[in-house]
Amino acid sequence: MDGVTFSWNDFELTEKNKFIYERLAQCVEKRSKYLVFSLQNKLVKSVINKDEHIELMQDFQSATYTNYMFDQSGIYTLCRNGEYNLAVPSLKEFYMDSEFIISVANHRPTKSLCFRRLENLRHNFLMYKNLSADREKNEQKNESKKDFYKVVKVDTHVHHSACMNSKHLLKFIKHKVQNNAKDKVLTREDGVMTLGEVFNRLNIPIDNFCIDSLDTHALTDTFQRFDRFNAKYNPYGQPILRDIFLKHDNYIKGRYLSELTKQVFNLFDDSKYSYAEYRISIYGKSKSEWANLSKWVIKNNLISQHVKWLIQIPRIFYVMIENGQINSFGEMLENIFEPLFAVTMDPNSNPELAKFLTELVGFDTVDDESLKERRYHKKFPVPNDWRLKENPPYSYYIYYIYSNIAVLNQLRLSKGLQPFSFRPHCGETGDWEHLAFAFLTAKSINHGVQLRKCLPLQYLYYICKIGLAMSPLSNNSLFISVEKNPFPDFFAKGLNVSLSTDDPLQFHFTKEPLMEEYSIATQIWKLSSADQCEIARNSVLQSDFPNELKRTWLGLNLNDDINKNNVQYTNVPNMRIYFRNLLWLGEYKLVFTFGASQLPENCLNSSDLKKYDQ
Repeated sequence: MDGVTFSWNDFELTEKNKFIYERLAQCVEKRSKYLVFSLQNKLVKSVINKDEHIELMQDFQSATYTNYMFDQSGIYTLCRNGEYNLAVPSLKEFYMDSEFIISVANHRPTKSLCFRRLENLRHNFLMYKNLSADREKNEQKNESKKDFYKVVKVDTHVHHSACMNSKHLLKFIKHKVQNNAKDKVLTREDGVMTLGEVFNRLNIPIDNFCIDSLDTHALTDTFQRFDRFNAKYNPYGQPILRDIFLKHDNYIKGRYLSELTKQVFNLFDDSKYSYAEYRISIYGKSKSEWANLSKWVIKNNLISQHVKWLIQIPRIFYVMIENGQINSFGEMLENIFEPLFAVTMDPNSNPELAKFLTELVGFDTVDDESLKERRYHKKFPVPNDWRLKENPPYSYYIYYIYSNIAVLNQLRLSKGLQPFSFRPHCGETGDWEHLAFAFLTAKSINHGVQLRKCLPLQYLYYICKIGLAMSPLSNNSLFISVEKNPFPDFFAKGLNVSLSTDDPLQFHFTKEPLMEEYSIATQIWKLSSADQCEIARNSVLQSDFPNELKRTWLGLNLNDDINKNNVQYTNVPNMRIYFRNLLWLGEYKLVFTFGASQLPENCLNSSDLKKYDQ
């Protein structure tokens, strides 16, 4: 037996598993196709680059577009050499690819194999921690210039209108009522009302200003009740006060919200090492939404080196068509994307929007995933013909938002601009099949706790290193108690997880909600310093801050791979990153060496494969 090496992976190299690995490899290849069409592979490395994908990228980079139009398919098309061509997968192809992913996820032998592989990853990590804890501590002490407080942490998922905690909002409201009661803040049929008059009419005396009466904390009454949670955005249970204090498109043109935002920005300046990616809504009610939002941001100078913006698109088409605000799903899409194509083609058409887009990094889509929806199929009407008062299913939203972002990114690339990412809310609750749609189209997702219910998808998310911005405190109040949260399990297996706050207004009590999230996770799940810093490093890599800035945070040179580790800046022991990469490469080899005819020549870290084989 001299010279023979032992590996548990060899036990999976059976002929009956070859079919499973081939299908898993096909799933990864399908995701890679969607990343290329949307140019999100410029934001995150695809784990596989096929020759035809490389040629497609080169074609996009060399293209010159002269015009655009909203096609009857519900997707914008670009004019190139006098012809309009749609350069994204069709809806039919998307559903066929989705059906394939779901069929793989439902295949029982695939479930068994993925369970074994994920358990192997988890047990390997637990053994590693038992044996290497002291060595990791020594490496941190001897090699690092940082500790957890001094490494950069990005709040990868937080909603702007809930970015402050309840005490902060209460103090702000109280200050305004005491000092600015004569501010004209609301228009009604009987005239314009001042702030003092609003509170008098609502019968809210100033001596009743306390956290409990503000009623914005989501405590015990919101579990499995997303409707009650949405009501927590209304201070004192009053939608009027939400409109005054937490909206930018109101009578006072968002003055109060801009002041609140600047106060939160100042807290970031004080903390120095915390950053955030704020979600702010565009509904698709009208094309003027973008102009109003960008004017509010630029006029109030709501730009900070600690903050980037993402647009969240609420999936409330059924509400808007019921209220007569739009006539079709296609009109909603046109309202969302038309201003972006116009300003990308001609920045001088709206300089404020053009400037705002330099601070915008991506798109999100949000709403209650637990709502029952019609099963997806290939015979849905096109968006211009969707005039039903029924909400389209999650998959329909995902496809059309993704496709229009993809075409917009193709135009942006031709203008030398950075592509936008697509990072939807997905897998918070509801049907786990949502995770299959996001697997194809999204750079990363928010939540993802439903991956615990589908091990093949969990394994695919691991192989593809798809980011999960998880929010255990939010989940604890809404859908899954903290002791059942899969975060520690995902982290042990090596999934690309980060911690995020979601809604500090509802879930947090301190001025530093992200640190609060980390500290509670550390106490509950006994995270080590290396664990905390690895999660923080993941948050930087998941974020869409400029790569040049991320390299500075991570201590990397201009030509270094962004995934490289520098313990002096990240405080993550190099042996931890080496261990994670070694396990990942082992799984990758199983899928693409055994499952595919040969290992792709352009696979990520192919040189590392040879190094680790030595």
